[in-house]
Amino acid sequence: MSQTISSRRELLAPPADVWALVAEPYHLPDWWPGYEGVHPDKRGLAEGARWQVRRTASPGLLRRPRGEGLIVVQTVVPGTELVWRDVQQGLDAGIRLASAGPERTGAATPASGRGTAPRGVRPTRKRLLILLSARLRR
Repeated sequence: MSQTISSRRELLAPPADVWALVAEPYHLPDWWPGYEGVHPDKRGLAEGARWQVRRTASPGLLRRPRGEGLIVVQTVVPGTELVWRDVQQGLDAGIRLASAGPERTGAATPASGRGTAPRGVRPTRKRLLILLSARLRR
């Protein structure tokens, strides 16, 4: 059984600034919960790129704690969308961006995978966008 969730948030930064953070593979652990390290292949941010990831110690939505894994970049629409598949976790995830007015960006973070979502999933997605927002203020 597949479970899909998504959260939306308005970020206080222009889309170009948000995309600059999202588009840098090494920043993925800064804004996506569950990963504490990433090592992209030589293609970087490109469809079909394969990134090695290191998972955090805490379990989460469709995520086993610790360990190494592989994510494959599925979709890259510069300035707008990044989608990847976490192969071991069976998780499809990403972020979609849209202008939400002057100096603001609407961000949506859909994620889907096998299994059922545990309680507290929505706060996890909300936390993702709060992390992204905080990172942009630095």
